[in-house]
Amino acid sequence: MFKNNYIIQTVSHALDLLEQFQKGDTELGITDLSNRLNLQKNNVFRLIATLKSRHYLEVNSSTGKYRLGLKTRELGQAAIQQTDFLNHARPVLRSLKEQSGETCYFSVIADAHTYYLDGIETDLPVRVAHRIGSRRPLHCTAAGKVQLACLAPDELQQFLSSQELARFTPRTITTKATLRDELARIAVQGYAVEDQEHDNGVIEVAAPVFDGSGTIVGALSISGPSMRMTGSRMIHELIPLICREAARLSGRIGTGGSDAGPDHINTQPRATTSGRTSPGRTYTPRRAKGCC
Repeated sequence: MFKNNYIIQTVSHALDLLEQFQKGDTELGITDLSNRLNLQKNNVFRLIATLKSRHYLEVNSSTGKYRLGLKTRELGQAAIQQTDFLNHARPVLRSLKEQSGETCYFSVIADAHTYYLDGIETDLPVRVAHRIGSRRPLHCTAAGKVQLACLAPDELQQFLSSQELARFTPRTITTKATLRDELARIAVQGYAVEDQEHDNGVIEVAAPVFDGSGTIVGALSISGPSMRMTGSRMIHELIPLICREAARLSGRIGTGGSDAGPDHINTQPRATTSGRTSPGRTYTPRRAKGCC
């Protein structure tokens, strides 16, 4: 529990105000809220003005009363989605960890980073471990790059125009043209490999996860020390495995829990003209045609 002196009263009052709308009243006025919260009307008005400016509240112009705004619905849907994703991801993560013997994660994009929502660590003494809930840059992680590769062109352009590509190791991609080329390759082959771009000695391979409409929702990844993640094992074992399990997780999300995905899922690896192993297509994302 947090100590009381850590709590910001204004934030607490704003949350108290929002919670009044879950008690059966869809619309409330300033007087109603003032009485319920035992706050001066002027304070209530300032709270409402702030929440309204951020679209957490909206006003009904015909009644002059306030109701929950679109942002609260977006947050609610995101919370439900994340819970559903985690419920679906956990058995797939267990299977992936058992088959690979390495640490495995399910990640999503938020605030221009990839967040590790869930993961299962390897039992091996030499391991890679990221704290659940921690975040990593998009441009130098396999989970981040594979999600970037499946964004719509305007979303990718927005990311590139607003972000600096920080260097973490000598292998980090720091030029936007090079990153665009890398993402184009990832979109074609359907998976991403990060070879010591964020942490020296660490390699990650990731494949995209889609919902039933074909929209990118996250990434499934395997992380491990470079001594175990290179060469023929990467090409013949780990890449086909991550693509197969990502397709299975996409199928679970798309069908509400069943492992049987849509008929067009194909998890068999295929060879590219460059000789690199590439999986068959899983879903074609609605917002990024041709990806994965």
